[in-house]
Amino acid sequence: MIITKDYLLAALAGFLSGICLIPTLLNIGYSNQTILYVLPFLMAVAWAVGLWIGQELTAKIPIMLQLAKFAEIGVLNTAINFGVLNLASLMTGVTAGLLVGGYNVPGTLVAATNSYFWNKLWVFKKIDNKGLFNDVPKFALVTIVGMVVNSLVIIVFTSYLKPMFGLAGGQWLNIGKVLATLLGVLIDFLGYKFIVFRTKENSVGLSR
Repeated sequence: MIITKDYLLAALAGFLSGICLIPTLLNIGYSNQTILYVLPFLMAVAWAVGLWIGQELTAKIPIMLQLAKFAEIGVLNTAINFGVLNLASLMTGVTAGLLVGGYNVPGTLVAATNSYFWNKLWVFKKIDNKGLFNDVPKFALVTIVGMVVNSLVIIVFTSYLKPMFGLAGGQWLNIGKVLATLLGVLIDFLGYKFIVFRTKENSVGLSR
């Protein structure tokens, strides 16, 4: 069941996602200032509406509210990851190679820290008497595996596949990042749901 706090948290996640997407949009050549200014507010509204839709669908598919939360936090984590990578790329002008893989690590770490608290406290709601940080070791293991795979995909993609279809280096970098992120999302979801934040309720896929 959704309460007012859930809508506020969803709106906050959407707003932060919009902020973090701005460096990515700039790095791929998007320069419409009006859209850049209003994007965080549009995403805040969209996230609140998305949560409401998830609640409405829960009557037929119980897992939908949890999936809606996971998807919204997943986008926020992805926006943070992309944002840090593209901010570093914008500041240095580097768009390919081993150095880009290094730039990918800080964004992944920041996104992972953000992911831990949002998923533990809001998405999966694994609240117990073991403490806030008791799941950190398992979370770190799953995250490190995802980070290594994510960075390797970016390095291989940008080093061995040259930009095609007339795309600039920054645009090609982000295509590689999308592919890496898709694989990373799969690893994270399975790891978080069945290893890190495993509970009886989460293991059978029911929303809280």
